[in-house]
Amino acid sequence: VQLQASGGGSVQAGGSLRLSCAASGLTSNRYTMGWFRQAPGKRREFVAAVFRGVNTIYANSVKGRFTISRDNTKNTLYLQMASLKPEDSAEYYCAADATLILSSVRTDDQYDYWGQGTLVTVSS
Repeated sequence: VQLQASGGGSVQAGGSLRLSCAASGLTSNRYTMGWFRQAPGKRREFVAAVFRGVNTIYANSVKGRFTISRDNTKNTLYLQMASLKPEDSAEYYCAADATLILSSVRTDDQYDYWGQGTLVTVSS
């Protein structure tokens, strides 16, 4: 499985960005796919996930502002980010796993596959 993230950039507070994660090698649409982010000096944190291709789950800090979606025809995961804040600035990573259970969706070390990061910078 290979994941390729893109779409990061610089934006002013209140702006929007859409991240994409192109996946190859997935053998099923029931993989759980998610987004994590890591700011300098901080631990990597969960942002959002699509659990087994069906359920969407969000971190409280982004709920109502970010929307995760998945296009199975294109094998691509998206993260639409709106009302961006400076604290959203981070390297964003997409991840995937075939056997994740619901209780582990927010735990980064439970994911087997990772893409490279894409940098999001939000200025005030």
